[in-house]
Amino acid sequence: MDIAILGGTGPQGKGLGYRFALAGHDVRIGSRKADRAASAAEELRPRLPDPGLLHAGTNAEVVDGADIVLLSVPYEGQVDLLLDIRELLAGQVLISCVNPLGFDKQGPYALEVPEGSAAEQAAQALPDTTVVAGFHHLSAPGLLEDGPLHDESVLVCGDDEDAKATVIELAAATAARGGVDAGALRNAKQIEAMTAVLIAVNKAYKAQSGIAIAGL
Repeated sequence: MDIAILGGTGPQGKGLGYRFALAGHDVRIGSRKADRAASAAEELRPRLPDPGLLHAGTNAEVVDGADIVLLSVPYEGQVDLLLDIRELLAGQVLISCVNPLGFDKQGPYALEVPEGSAAEQAAQALPDTTVVAGFHHLSAPGLLEDGPLHDESVLVCGDDEDAKATVIELAAATAARGGVDAGALRNAKQIEAMTAVLIAVNKAYKAQSGIAIAGL
């Protein structure tokens, strides 16, 4: 597929972009500034068997003509970005891996989102776009390492079954256990919040923990 990544210069977006390109997908790294996107692409190209699979541009540029769009930006800025390019996203499938998190002296915690979750907030801002939630729990450093992620499952939730199936299939590019159907989009609230738990585990054990669903 041709995959556009909004916010592709951050650790998570860059790591997912690397894994998608490594699996043979065409990847477009997007950013508010084209030079930042180009720099991220140049950093990753030498590590790919086919460097030509990786492209760069502004967020608006990379969305045009993409098969699927991944949203990987800070929660606080997602609505402004999405409203700026709402017309370009009409008719598209958008994957949200945004985690609304706060941090204080006790560590990470999930923020309250009026719409329920960051993914539901994106869906409300984009009434003509199909929003699916996924890829929240994969370690950004792990994605950028060489070799597969052996143990992780990718939890995917959404209200459109076809779009959800596409994202579940795409998850095989990032984790050996692949994607798992985690129900309706409203379940994104629990999926996003779990990221705070994983960050706390990683800090306590100096690890790159993930989530694996047993029994499937």
